[in-house]
Amino acid sequence: MYQLLSGISRWAIPAVLLIVPIVALLKGVKVFEVFVEGAEEGFATAIKTIPYLVAMLVAVTIFRSSGAMKMTTRFLAPVLDHIGFPAEVLPHAIMRPLSGGAALGIATELIKTHGPDSFIGNLVSTMQGSSDTTFYVLTLYFGSVGIRRYRYSIISGLLADLTTLVASVYAVRVFLHH
Repeated sequence: MYQLLSGISRWAIPAVLLIVPIVALLKGVKVFEVFVEGAEEGFATAIKTIPYLVAMLVAVTIFRSSGAMKMTTRFLAPVLDHIGFPAEVLPHAIMRPLSGGAALGIATELIKTHGPDSFIGNLVSTMQGSSDTTFYVLTLYFGSVGIRRYRYSIISGLLADLTTLVASVYAVRVFLHH
């Protein structure tokens, strides 16, 4: 069964990349022209999102460089220790909704310091793989299509991030470090 699934996963993307143009050709679609049209629209969207991306990256850099991240971690450490959440992981939990790259950098440092099989290593790996960059998604995608009222999106995204955080701690404690 493992070999079958491995073979399917290895060939799934190349098969789709081959089948889609063939089906399009059979249906009379001008594949190259449609591809170029889509690439042109994608380029226009990318140009439109650059200001939002730059603003997000500047905000993340200011947050980290100003020392606000360290102050927040030090302030919350006693409470976090009391509930069994390692304070060292808080910077990752804070950065994950903001920037995937910054969170990955923090996760890499934590894994390098504590080891990949440690509780902290397993926890940041689980958090990194099971959460998304809420503010990045809202800023970039909503900004690219002109949505100005985020309304409940921020609250929903942050609640999902908090749920992921709690579920990650629980899952790592129960399944990996009992």
